[in-house]
Amino acid sequence: GDLSPPPCRRPIETTHRPQLHTPPVTMSDYGSDVEDDSEHTLANPAVVDKYKVAAEIANKALAAVLAAAVPGAKVCDLCALGDKTVEAEAAKFYNKKDKDGNKIDKGIAFPTCVSVNNQVCHNSPLDDNTVVLEEGQAVKIDLGAHVDGYIAVVANTVVLMGDANAPVTGQQADVMQAAITAGEAAIRKLRPGSTNNEVAAAIAKVAEDFGVNVVEGVLTHAMKRFVIDGNKVVLHKSSPELKADEETIALNEVYALDIVLSSGEGKPKMQDEKETNVYKRAIEKNYKLKMQASKQLFSQITTRFPTMPFTMRAMTETRGARLGVVECMSHELLHEYPVLYEKSGDCVAHFKATVLVMQNGNDRITTWAHQPLQSDLELTDEDLKALIAQPLKSKKKKKPKA
Repeated sequence: GDLSPPPCRRPIETTHRPQLHTPPVTMSDYGSDVEDDSEHTLANPAVVDKYKVAAEIANKALAAVLAAAVPGAKVCDLCALGDKTVEAEAAKFYNKKDKDGNKIDKGIAFPTCVSVNNQVCHNSPLDDNTVVLEEGQAVKIDLGAHVDGYIAVVANTVVLMGDANAPVTGQQADVMQAAITAGEAAIRKLRPGSTNNEVAAAIAKVAEDFGVNVVEGVLTHAMKRFVIDGNKVVLHKSSPELKADEETIALNEVYALDIVLSSGEGKPKMQDEKETNVYKRAIEKNYKLKMQASKQLFSQITTRFPTMPFTMRAMTETRGARLGVVECMSHELLHEYPVLYEKSGDCVAHFKATVLVMQNGNDRITTWAHQPLQSDLELTDEDLKALIAQPLKSKKKKKPKA
């Protein structure tokens, strides 16, 4: 019989599955009616600055992990390095108290995940994991930082080449080229007046042109202060189980543009629940926990990670924490981010950028530089080719002198 676990029908995505039809959660603890409060949007230059600092932190952490991602490196060490870099970089900024005398919260917004080959996402193993990288593997690195709740996330895919200047070839190059091209198309569609479905259609068209598949369950989320997975989403591939309401992109929104493509079917599955190490507090749920281990874990989570995803690696006393997770999960106090797999041999590419929808164009504040790719495939769709040729930002008009 088939012993593989049932397909994961929840949106899997590399940030978080949305509650697609639940009302937005307001977070009174964070003084947040952030829904329409212009003080907390990109309309406020101080907020733009915080996003840009968060992006600088995330970009530096990604660069540190990329530099250390060499054959022989332990995956768990790379994850720890990414998280440590985020913390160290965040410590350099915004150390004065805010106007109300509170310290500004900053640090990890999404724990570093290093997913290899047909592992699609969320692989963030504990320190006792012995898996090391090998030459020829495709490595996806995914992480996020925040400053005062303003979040910047980033993901990149790199193939460990024996010769650093040699281009990536074959199916892996095709799927990476497709993902980069899809990202360029999507970021130009992500403008006020476009709909989420138009953005998804552009990604789907590129994937079709390159003969690869959009991975099911991946979402591009609007992000708000302290909310990594806002209710407004671009669902990259709808299915009978998964649909998103049509919505219009608006000025001053922030998106985690998340592109995950595969040479396989694009229907990843969880292989082993024990591999899950990334969770997030389900802020709308409460329950009086019974077990001591659960209470200790939950109190750590509410103190240190009240709103952001975290890794079990960050918990003190990991063994007790493992016990505690079970009770927290059974009462829906946590959302999990399972490690998902395509079939063995499938090639996967993952790129994620944080996009600020600004008046004079989109600002891509986290980004990826890709290694040389040698793919014989290219975009054939003329409309999308013309779209990608356009600059991201319109030239600023000089104000006439008074």
